[in-house]
Amino acid sequence: MSGIVKEPVSSPVMLRTMNLDGDSQADLSVHGGAAKAVYAYPSEHYAFWKAELPGMDLPWGMFGENLTTEGLSEETVHAGDTFRIGGAEVVVTQPRLPCFKLGMRFRRSDIVRRFMESGRTGFYLAVTRSGLVRRGDGVVLLGADPQHVSIADLVHLRGSGTRDPDLLRRARRIDPLPDSWKE
Repeated sequence: MSGIVKEPVSSPVMLRTMNLDGDSQADLSVHGGAAKAVYAYPSEHYAFWKAELPGMDLPWGMFGENLTTEGLSEETVHAGDTFRIGGAEVVVTQPRLPCFKLGMRFRRSDIVRRFMESGRTGFYLAVTRSGLVRRGDGVVLLGADPQHVSIADLVHLRGSGTRDPDLLRRARRIDPLPDSWKE
């Protein structure tokens, strides 16, 4: 079982603390929960993947995202940043680390490695205020986290052999960053 297969919807959907109405995660031991209620993936990454995987059909939602965003990137979004989307408010918690199910979705054994190497991970959101969201809603920055640690920074820290002591200290101070990342 998997919840990775997603399709765009045209009607408004209620975004709640654990997920969007009509969506669920199959394996709650590693997916979902309050810190991973919503997975956002930048639409701009699709052009990269279409060039990397010519001939492959890549419809919106192919990466298992709940929200396909525009104008956000791993370099500009920071863990702890808060946003309003439609009637909901969310906070960025962490990058996505894909599991084998992404490989199953793409029918490629190399996609998880390529996904991580690309740095195009997207990010998870916790819902701080439930509300209706709909296609075309803007994503409005409500507050920038004072630690200023981007999703790209976190991916780099997780995957590199080098450590930046200042960046590590700032990351540990981000309240919404889960303990598993702080460790």
